[in-house]
Amino acid sequence: MKTITIFTDGGSRGNPGPAAVGAQILDAEGKVLKEVSETVGNATNNYAEYFAVIRALQVTKELLGKKTKELQFEIKLDSELVQKQLSHEYQIKEPSMVSLFIEIHNMRVASFPNLTFTHVRREFNKEADRLVNEALDA
Repeated sequence: MKTITIFTDGGSRGNPGPAAVGAQILDAEGKVLKEVSETVGNATNNYAEYFAVIRALQVTKELLGKKTKELQFEIKLDSELVQKQLSHEYQIKEPSMVSLFIEIHNMRVASFPNLTFTHVRREFNKEADRLVNEALDA
């Protein structure tokens, strides 16, 4: 089964403060299929990290349609907290994050049955970080 790799990042300047999301979607050969770079208003870092995953999944679904059910997806993010929450290793203690978790869960059930989340160190997530900063600087 081919694996689509998605790097995501979210960040805010201030916490909360102006926030943005970035995502880079790569095919199985490592070719960039699409990049996402968007502001999301004022938000916390954790909100932006979660929303980056949501936007990445939405854009991937738009790109691939029903094929998402047949492919393997790996989302790589540098927020270990969010990765462990989405992987059901940590509980979500912040009530405002629960609705975002549920939205990702529902997208997963409906369209992404073969989805895993992997924590990567910040230096391996430079492209998604670049997309966040481009959105914030625009």
